[in-house]
Amino acid sequence: MLALILAGGGGTRLGLGEKPLVTIRGKPMIEYVIDAFMESGHDVVVVLSKKTPFTQNWCRAREIPCIIASGAGYVEDITEAVNVLGITGPFFTCVADLPCLSPNTIREIEERYMESGCEACSVWIPLDFSETLACRSSYTAIINGISACPAGINILRGDLIFRPQEELALLIQDRRLSFNINTREELALIRSLVRVPGKQRSGL
Repeated sequence: MLALILAGGGGTRLGLGEKPLVTIRGKPMIEYVIDAFMESGHDVVVVLSKKTPFTQNWCRAREIPCIIASGAGYVEDITEAVNVLGITGPFFTCVADLPCLSPNTIREIEERYMESGCEACSVWIPLDFSETLACRSSYTAIINGISACPAGINILRGDLIFRPQEELALLIQDRRLSFNINTREELALIRSLVRVPGKQRSGL
């Protein structure tokens, strides 16, 4: 299943240049997301805009497939990418600033989606996760009787992209998904918690 990594935003709230390239332990945030999908067996295409030219250069230097969308909005950019790439089956969408996303979580989402028989899948985390960690979301819903907020990762069908899709609303009990980085305070927190590869460290 193809994964579209959405990396076309300007990152104005963070104020550190192009957000996908902001580093955590010396590694750009977008690279964590790409690695997670590749390690779980998925090909990736990064969806950029004119606001992220340096991210485009970063992708091209590493031979990571990318396309330039209009930057009109999250849904609009996904639709453009589906048309350009000719996607007809299910595909992942994921924001580029979800650095704690793990391959196991991706596999769990895919398995639950395939078992559901639904057209699409939206992924949610309990709202109390986001209130106690870094993430803040203005959009909430009741999922399985629990107040929840979107995690920034979904599955859609390309052939149904022009109409609402019957979706599985999947609640994931994974605190790592609450780190959707938008402010310097959130960035400082995740930098203090993320594990250094090859070393034992408390935190995430």
